[in-house]
Amino acid sequence: MTDVVLRNISKRFGSVEAVRDLSLSVNDGEFVVLLGPSGAGKTTTLRLIAGLEQPDSGSVLIDGEDVTRDPPGTRDIAFVFQQYSLYPHLSVYDNLAFPLRSPARRVPERLIKKRVEQTAELLHVSSKLKNSATRLSGGEMQRVAIGRALVRDPAIYLMDEPLSSLDAKLRAELRLELKRIQIELGATILYVTHDQVEAMTMASRIGVIRDGKLLQLGSPREIYENPADSYVASRLGTPPINFLPAHLVPDVAMPDGTEMLGIRTEHLEIGKRNGGTLVGRVHRVEHLGEQNHVHLEYKGKMLVTLADPHQPVDAGEDVELRLKHPLYFDAAGRRIPAVIQ
Repeated sequence: MTDVVLRNISKRFGSVEAVRDLSLSVNDGEFVVLLGPSGAGKTTTLRLIAGLEQPDSGSVLIDGEDVTRDPPGTRDIAFVFQQYSLYPHLSVYDNLAFPLRSPARRVPERLIKKRVEQTAELLHVSSKLKNSATRLSGGEMQRVAIGRALVRDPAIYLMDEPLSSLDAKLRAELRLELKRIQIELGATILYVTHDQVEAMTMASRIGVIRDGKLLQLGSPREIYENPADSYVASRLGTPPINFLPAHLVPDVAMPDGTEMLGIRTEHLEIGKRNGGTLVGRVHRVEHLGEQNHVHLEYKGKMLVTLADPHQPVDAGEDVELRLKHPLYFDAAGRRIPAVIQ
């Protein structure tokens, strides 16, 4: 495994700037996730690294070598696509062996057998090696698709939302499997997704991307607790962060320049009315077993917080709100440090 570096990469398709002056380093053995919505430039970034697209400006370095103009086949990249991309007429064994039989990187059959069996064991599909690809479940097919990349030993694995077409249960299972495999192999992975749970549970670092621009890069905890702006804050958290105009809470101390409060569920407590000035009305309660999602209306704004399932809260009830260390943002959405004079 090696380091991969993007330096000031830009790519335009007609009038659309898909990637804008993006710089990123993926270190040896790291699991970096690019998180953003459809159209943010995530897949284009992967394709630029793989050589499937050429940048308009900037450079791509792999192991310190500039490969910006090198063809894809020489870059030593393994790409896992969103769809399974298996050969239906081949067995699982032959699907896994296929990358090793490529004329460009052909290895002896003895070594192919060893690598295929090791990869199948890692992915828990050893018993399926003789099956055709069409006789697999969705989760097994995706495991084999990932295995086609793992069977090689590339500089970096590029993964383009490989779990998005699976149901929720299989996604949860394969998230754990993929992180386990990455740790066991010491693999370097750049993974793109729009799913914040995938990003939070798998990443060493998360890069939040929007309109082709990398807004912030950091550990999952750093991105969650110290977002650079309101957009980054909105990408992580379940339920999503609440935003409340500062003028609606005039009695709450806040830093100069604050125009908006960012209120996560841990920043907002509710209780019986006891003379406080922040009072909201319960709109509805979602009972989710170990916790309740409480939807509140406060001065015409809807807020969501968590409550203990045993806390008696009913729709239509007025409750007192208590804010604890919310996030502060200026008029442009930039984060303001929580230093209150």
